[in-house]
Amino acid sequence: MFLKSQNSFLHLCILGIFYILPSLAFCQFNPENAALREKALLLSQRFIITDGHVDLPYRLKIKNFRFEKEFSGIPVSSDEGDFDYVRAKEGGLDAPFMSIYIPAYYQENGGAVALADSLINMISFIASEKKEYFEIATSPDDIIRIKNQGKIALPMGMENGAPVGEDLNMISYFKNKGISYITLTHSKDNSICDSSYDTTRTWKGLSPYGYQVIDEMMKNKVMIDISHVSDSTFYQVIRHVKVPVIASHSSCRYYTPGFERNMNDDMILKLKENGGVIMINFGTTFLDSEVDTYNRNKKVELDSIIQSKNLTPGSPEAKEVEESFKKTFPRLFADVHRVADHIDRVVSIAGIDHVGLGSDYDGVGDSLPVGLKDVSDYPNLIYVLLERGYTENDIEKICSGNLFRVWNKVLKY
Repeated sequence: MFLKSQNSFLHLCILGIFYILPSLAFCQFNPENAALREKALLLSQRFIITDGHVDLPYRLKIKNFRFEKEFSGIPVSSDEGDFDYVRAKEGGLDAPFMSIYIPAYYQENGGAVALADSLINMISFIASEKKEYFEIATSPDDIIRIKNQGKIALPMGMENGAPVGEDLNMISYFKNKGISYITLTHSKDNSICDSSYDTTRTWKGLSPYGYQVIDEMMKNKVMIDISHVSDSTFYQVIRHVKVPVIASHSSCRYYTPGFERNMNDDMILKLKENGGVIMINFGTTFLDSEVDTYNRNKKVELDSIIQSKNLTPGSPEAKEVEESFKKTFPRLFADVHRVADHIDRVVSIAGIDHVGLGSDYDGVGDSLPVGLKDVSDYPNLIYVLLERGYTENDIEKICSGNLFRVWNKVLKY
C-alpha cells in the first residue's frame, strides 16, 4: 500500500472519489464534529491568516493579463486558479504573499528585472483598481490594519533573487517597490547561491556575492527566504545571518526522503536556533513521496501505452486512451491530514513557534491535497489541528503569529 496515513484503504477509496468530486473534499473522509467545525470556522475569521506563497501574479501573467479595467476583476471572483477575493474571505485568508516569480530562464537570458517590475506593477494595479478589496502591505502592522478594514492585504515576496543580479542597489530598489522577502534562487544556481534542484553545485553553497546579498537584505530589512536553496546554502546562510529567516513554502523531508527541496530534521532544528519559521507547502510532491511516486509511475505507464499504440501524444486517439486510463487509475493526492502531519513534525522538532503556512496555491498545479484545494479551505486544516489538540494560541501562531514575529525582528534590525 502506497499511502502512509492511517486507514490507507479508506483514503484510497475516498481519494478516487475526490478525483471526480473535489468539491466534496473534507467532509467525506472525516465524520464531522459540529461544534469543532463551528469553532474552526470562527477561528479562521478571527485570526489573521497569512500564506507565505501564492503564485497569482505569474498565473495572470501567463494568461496574458493586460492592464485594462475589465481584467482587474479576475482576482475578485473567478472560476480559475486557486485564489480570489471571494474564496479568500470564505476561508479567512487575510494576507497571501503575492509571489513575484522569476523563472530561471530570465537569469540565463536576461529580462529578470523587467519581469519583476511587470509583476509588481500588476499587483499595484490590482490594488489601485480594486481598492475596496485589496491593499498592498509591507509589514505586519499593515496587515492588521487592512484586515480591520475588511480588505485582503497583498504583501509581496520575490521568488528567485535573479533580478538582484550583480547590483546590490537593486535590493533597496525592490524593497521600495514593496518586496518584503527574497527567495535567494529558484530552479537553477544563480549568481547568489546554489539551488536544491540543480546538481551543478556552482558555488558549493553561497557565492562570494551571495554573502553580500544577504548582508544587504538585512540592511534593507528584507526577509531572507531559504526555500529552493541547496542544503549547503542553507547552512551557510544560517551561520552568517543575524536575523531569523523564513522558508516561505517548504515542507518536511521526513515524508519525502531524498527530496532536497524540503527541509530535513537537522535543518528544522537549526531553523529553530535561528528563530526562523518554515511555512508548509501544500503540493502533494512536497507532502507525500509515496503518493507522488505512484502518480509518476502511472504517468510513465500511460506514456508507454500511448507509445506502444503508435499514437501521437495529444491527438484525439491518445486523449481517448488517456481518459480511459485515468478512469481505471485516478490520480491520487495527499490530504489535509498529511499537511497537519508536517506541522506536527516541525512542532516535535522545533516547537510551536517555528511553523506557518506557505501553500504555493496557483503554483503547484493539480497536486493540491484533498481538503485544501483552494484558499477557501483553510478552516479544514484548523479543524484537523483542533482535533489533534492544538490550542487556539497554537493555531494563531501557525496562521500568522510566527511569521509576524520573524518579520518584525527583520524590520527592527
